[in-house]
Amino acid sequence: MIRKNVFAMAAVLATALVLPAAPAHAGQPASGSLPAPLYAQLDSQYDRVIADLIRITETPAPPFKERARAELFAAMLRDAGLDDVTIDDEGNVLALRPGTQGAAAAGPVFAVAAHLDTVFPEGTPITVRREGDRLMAPGIGDDSLGLASMLVWARLLEANGIATSQPILFVATVGEEGPGDLRGVRHLFTKSAYAGRIGGFLSIDNADAGRIVHAAVGSRRYRLAFNGPGGHSYGAFGIVNPMAAMAGAVRGIYTIQVPAEPKTTYAASVVSGGTSVNSIPNQILLEVDMRSGDPAVLAQLERAVLAAAEAAVAGENVARSTRTGSITLDPQLTGDRPAGTTPADHPLVRAALAASQAAGFAARLDESSTDSNIPMSLGIPAITIGTGAGGGRTHSVDEYLETGRGRFVAGLSVGLSVILAQTNPAQLNALSQGQ
Repeated sequence: MIRKNVFAMAAVLATALVLPAAPAHAGQPASGSLPAPLYAQLDSQYDRVIADLIRITETPAPPFKERARAELFAAMLRDAGLDDVTIDDEGNVLALRPGTQGAAAAGPVFAVAAHLDTVFPEGTPITVRREGDRLMAPGIGDDSLGLASMLVWARLLEANGIATSQPILFVATVGEEGPGDLRGVRHLFTKSAYAGRIGGFLSIDNADAGRIVHAAVGSRRYRLAFNGPGGHSYGAFGIVNPMAAMAGAVRGIYTIQVPAEPKTTYAASVVSGGTSVNSIPNQILLEVDMRSGDPAVLAQLERAVLAAAEAAVAGENVARSTRTGSITLDPQLTGDRPAGTTPADHPLVRAALAASQAAGFAARLDESSTDSNIPMSLGIPAITIGTGAGGGRTHSVDEYLETGRGRFVAGLSVGLSVILAQTNPAQLNALSQGQ
């Protein structure tokens, strides 16, 4: 069960969905943010966080090959003081920090997660470069920064002996990006030892500490295989052509009308297949991406896209000769990210808005597709927040982070404030008052 946030300033901030930035000075916490002693300790950890960030980033974690980074991160969690650290069957790293209610009980745990994988293929050169306060490398912000943030939070909790009523489960997930289809977090909530025990979920996955994702954009992805007899471009001229059926499908898809609200989108993204320039292909593959925050609207769009593809196949089988065979359609589902929402007035969302605003950021609610999709779709309170001082060029080889000390530490403070507010708000209040 997620406890209601009671730390200072929360009441006056709870009703706002978009909050103005509060004035803050570099390296100095605003009123209502992380307690001053913890903030000072967080600031003292700055150099180590940067060193951890570089070490994690330079350990490759391409899609479906996250093991090296997982083993490194498990060792780093042990170095942070956590004893119960394991790597599960899917490849997720799990580190349980007991609560005063007991770790072995079947009661709820509060999960804090960042993802191990990157979008970059095996062999991508990854060396962190520095230009002033800017660090640049593929994947440094998405999501090495989230992993490094979890490490410093665990170190501070352990160093200060801070007791939390709920156990905290630190998780480094695999398969968050594209083709991974959320396989790590899906395993966590459906097949792991903690399935059914997670009462709240905090994902760390971007470099904008003012952005609180409380709505999960769902997606359905297909690889549409248009199959036909194939043949010589001259000798078999006039027979059905999978390429023509695919082209007709794209034309049909792009006549589909979707609502502006909730935002609903589709894209015909990748085409592949064929044998040679002088051959009628026997197979053409079309990859399609569909997204919406409303499950019902997404399902309706999916039906319309598949109907457009079927209509194009039927049209091609009428338009040209089927003497050597017909065109058939084989739709293969390649991605399924469920939609969901954590209400804007939920204590977890309110705690994140308050912590972000108090740290000097323009706190605001947003929607996206992240590890939080899975718990949101199951009705489990979940949000995804940013950390650090900002960055850009995500998913590109020139991805970068800003690491100016004052704002960077302020960004780190947001996640730790949320963790303490959700797992032991009474102690956070006491720490704020210097008790």
